[in-house]
Amino acid sequence: MSATHIDLLQLTRRLTSIITTAPDFNDVWVTAETSDLRRSGPHCYLELIQKDAAGVNTVARLRANIWGSRLGYITSRFQAATSTPLASGMKVLVKLSVSYHPVYGLAAVVNDIDPSYTLGDLMRHRMEIIARLKAEGVLELNKNLVMPVPVQKIAVISAPGAAGYGDFIHQLYHNPRRLYFAVKLFPAVMQGERTSPSIICALDEIAASQDDFDCVVIIRGGGATSDLATFDDYALAANVAQFPLPVIVGIGHERDTTVLDHVAHLAVKTPTAAAEWLLLRASETLDSLSAMALELNNTARTALAAEKQRLAYLEGTLAPLSSSVIKQAENKVQTHAVMLPQIIESLMKQQAETLRSHSRLLAALSPEATLKRGFSITRRAENGCLLTESSLVEPGTEILTQLASGTIKSKSI
Repeated sequence: MSATHIDLLQLTRRLTSIITTAPDFNDVWVTAETSDLRRSGPHCYLELIQKDAAGVNTVARLRANIWGSRLGYITSRFQAATSTPLASGMKVLVKLSVSYHPVYGLAAVVNDIDPSYTLGDLMRHRMEIIARLKAEGVLELNKNLVMPVPVQKIAVISAPGAAGYGDFIHQLYHNPRRLYFAVKLFPAVMQGERTSPSIICALDEIAASQDDFDCVVIIRGGGATSDLATFDDYALAANVAQFPLPVIVGIGHERDTTVLDHVAHLAVKTPTAAAEWLLLRASETLDSLSAMALELNNTARTALAAEKQRLAYLEGTLAPLSSSVIKQAENKVQTHAVMLPQIIESLMKQQAETLRSHSRLLAALSPEATLKRGFSITRRAENGCLLTESSLVEPGTEILTQLASGTIKSKSI
């Protein structure tokens, strides 16, 4: 072992001295991309990153902060010039002073930001995707879908075992009103290059059995803003925008925004917030049904009371009414009893006259009366068959001619 050595503290003090005194580390202008920007008290903390040429992998990362004494000036000036608040995912030109701390390591203090520098690649890329979806007429499609009532059958897209999915399930299943939900997980990769195709594959699987679900929930816990850039993908956003079921997106923390937030039916900040929204919706539905049941019960009670009152009234008027009806019936019977013999006698006279008329008609139409009027009846002598045409009789056939008085026997010629 070398006889000459130093301890770690001595090394870090040398680094601190070098960085603090070197002019190249003080008030230097640097281009970078903001990431994981957050405020705590009067100060702002963030990361400055740089990606490779493909814009995928992070090749440099540095912790930075903006002290409260400069934060108001820097942010107000930046927003006034760009019409956009300072946020994660912006390409910025910052004026830095770099320092090294023996315990906390390398860090930088942002003393100024040039607001004329363009928005970062993440923000510009996101805006381009949103503009393209709007031009294609699909940006608002999923937002315009009607959310079913109630919402109970839920398809969830998340990484299995992820903390965000655990928070979502715990919040949903441990609700104080014991509201029931049927949840099915469709596993997907939620970080890295495979995020978009993995979620699209899960959406395709859900679409194949869409009648089994009321909505889709896409959730992922928070992380560095640069890690959430994979959700700013056109293919993924187009799939969500045109999906046949309402999609709820809960990705990241309060400060995070992705393209999916702009196309989904509902965007909430966290997986827990997605569960809270579903619980609120279910509670409102249950309260509405309870109110309807109460109203129905009150209506039934009111109607029943009215019918009881009406029945009591009818019971009070039924006896007098019955007596009146019976008396009217008795009067009718008495009246009919007086008139009945007269009616019967008149009917019998009418029937007798009808019979006499029919008898006279029958007598006038009888065969005897016809013969007396000069008509005769001719038959074959051999069998008594009635003859109506001369062509039916051969010459020499014996025939009988019946007159009003007597019969003549002769032969046909």
